[in-house]
Amino acid sequence: MSEVHSESSLAYVRETMVDQKEPPLSQTGAYRWIHENLFSGWLNVILTLGSLWFIWVVLSHLVPWAALGIWDAGSLAQCREIRNDLYGAGSDVACWAVIAERWPQLLFGFYPRDLYWRPVLAFVIFFIAIAPVLFSSLPRKALFGSMAAPFVIYWLIWGGSLWGPVAVAAGFVLGWAIMNYAGPKVGVLPAILASIVVPLLYWFFVAGPLAGALSSVVPLRLTNVESNDIGGFMLALIIGISGILLSLPLGVVLALGRQSDMFIINKCSIAFIEIIRGVPLIVWLFTASLLLNYFLPPGTNFDLMLRVIIMVTLFASAYIAEVVRGGLAALPKGQYEAADALGLDYWKSMRLIILPQALKIAIPGIVNTFIGLFKDTTLVVFIGLLDPIGLSNSIRASTEWNGIYWELFVFIGLCFFLFCFGMGRYSLYLEKKLRREHN
Repeated sequence: MSEVHSESSLAYVRETMVDQKEPPLSQTGAYRWIHENLFSGWLNVILTLGSLWFIWVVLSHLVPWAALGIWDAGSLAQCREIRNDLYGAGSDVACWAVIAERWPQLLFGFYPRDLYWRPVLAFVIFFIAIAPVLFSSLPRKALFGSMAAPFVIYWLIWGGSLWGPVAVAAGFVLGWAIMNYAGPKVGVLPAILASIVVPLLYWFFVAGPLAGALSSVVPLRLTNVESNDIGGFMLALIIGISGILLSLPLGVVLALGRQSDMFIINKCSIAFIEIIRGVPLIVWLFTASLLLNYFLPPGTNFDLMLRVIIMVTLFASAYIAEVVRGGLAALPKGQYEAADALGLDYWKSMRLIILPQALKIAIPGIVNTFIGLFKDTTLVVFIGLLDPIGLSNSIRASTEWNGIYWELFVFIGLCFFLFCFGMGRYSLYLEKKLRREHN
């Protein structure tokens, strides 16, 4: 039996495409973002309105105080006189004149004014030298300049004979040559020991006389600057950058030592990490300042800043070791088995397979430790070094600026924020870059 279909029962088939239209306003642009993030529910509405009110209260007091600030005055009393003439007595106005007058001291401490070009040039060289390390798109040959930069920077900041840093750098070259040429012949472990012991002997017995002999032949010198003259943010940067650069490799070694199957290495690494982490940094700084001299030979002049850098490095390395150990523990066991299946020895498997993945996982924790380390440099004020906080106390103790507080601390806090924010943003950039490469 056949069925008869009417024309009205046939399905409609479109022969032309419908013109594209803009999405609804509620599904795009700022309206959608505001609705989803600020007004998505009654609780969000209350929190948004309360936050806007709090921000308004803070900014309504902070912005006029900062924007109407006085920049040209020789003392706090003169600043108040200008304020009374312009805005009336009792007006809440910032006295930025203290920053305008004392910013060189906050940045450089008591470094000689006519030599400011040296630390400025040193930090420019540092940022140029660190760029090939931070950004893989730059030529790898530039890393040779990065390795020479620390010795040039030291010479620029502290001065003295150029041959001293050159003689010290020769010790590192000697260790590299032993590791590179003797390693394949005598084995990895003996080569590592030799590359450590031989440069140490060279530095103790040869480097000094060699630098003196070269200096007498070709005297290349800069004016000496004592460590006591270095202060402010320059001091914070020197201690922070040195601690960051030295603690990362030491922390990686400690993390590997803690996971080692060798009993002595394992227990020594655990003891070092737990002892260092179990004592506050301020205690270690007092140890570096007061107690370390008792363990040194009589008459030994061990620079206080160098002692602080060593203690800060050891302290940070213990925390870096635990962060890296977390990255190692997060790797699947199959990665270790894959390295063994490829026939790689321990050092090659760590260098080529395990550590790159573990360090990628540990990036947030490592950068967080670095940011904390840089901020902790302010603790050196308790052992007599003039960091920005210590210099602010000295400025406020003078008769001209006695009684000023917020302006100095706002300036110091802003400077620390810029450096720490920069490290945090680079961390996010590196995480996204490695995630894209992995995908």
